[in-house]
Amino acid sequence: MLVPAAAPPRAIATQDLLSRYMAEIRKYPLLDAEEEQKLTRAYKETKDPEIGYRLVTANLRLVVKIAFEYRRSWTNVLDLIQEGNIGLAQALEKFDPLRGIRFTSYAQYWIRAYILQYIMNNISLVRIGSTRSGRKLFYQLQKERKKLLAQGINPAPKLLAERLDVPEEEVEWVSARMSNRDISLDAPVGSDSDGRSVSEIITGDEVTDPEAEVGTKEAAEKLRLALEAFGDTLTDKRDKTIWTKRLLSQDPVSLAELGQEFGVSKERIRQLEERLKNRARAFLLDALGDEVTLQF
Repeated sequence: MLVPAAAPPRAIATQDLLSRYMAEIRKYPLLDAEEEQKLTRAYKETKDPEIGYRLVTANLRLVVKIAFEYRRSWTNVLDLIQEGNIGLAQALEKFDPLRGIRFTSYAQYWIRAYILQYIMNNISLVRIGSTRSGRKLFYQLQKERKKLLAQGINPAPKLLAERLDVPEEEVEWVSARMSNRDISLDAPVGSDSDGRSVSEIITGDEVTDPEAEVGTKEAAEKLRLALEAFGDTLTDKRDKTIWTKRLLSQDPVSLAELGQEFGVSKERIRQLEERLKNRARAFLLDALGDEVTLQF
């Protein structure tokens, strides 16, 4: 593989490792449907590690293919491949060959779930750790908040900022990143999920065929259109700004910034935001019923 002369040493090393890895996994032959079915049945009955090894190595190229789909979201594809391989191994343990689908069709959902979980978790960490205050807050914010609660003190952003010697806006920003805007695949879902996590819902036995994936995409599209429709109902400039810059934004502005923009206090913006959340929930309930539970 030719590497541009201007490429930094780390990039060259990564490309070299990726090239070697690709060459290595090509040594493992693929399985046809009949071989795969025979091996998955045998593994289900015996848990023979040699059979498991054969099934995993035959699908390593599938992991690479899926990892490259997300290369724009994460620079080092080897990181994604590593996570995808963990998902592949997990898929093997969960797979039931009696369900009448191919193992490769089932495994792709686990592979994608682990890759997406890695990207989601680490993008949040990278963004939080991009400033001195962010790094300090990531490690100390929750600890300080719990300490104040144990003392019966309300851990308001202003107090936390004073205790940690950082700007109040940083406390608000990092709190937003660490709250339910960044959804973990390990987080428990709502009360109807029997305590299952998001990863179990997304990648469990229920999602094992293209039809199920299409259904998930349709639900997401319905939600997107409903959110757009609600946004179109907002005529007040403050409401529209809070909706777009706070509730829908991946990088929400602080309450202080909006307060300054509209000449009101942060508390007033917070009140307007809560009112807007309630209106949005009511709108979505009317538009979608109980198909979607929205948590801001």
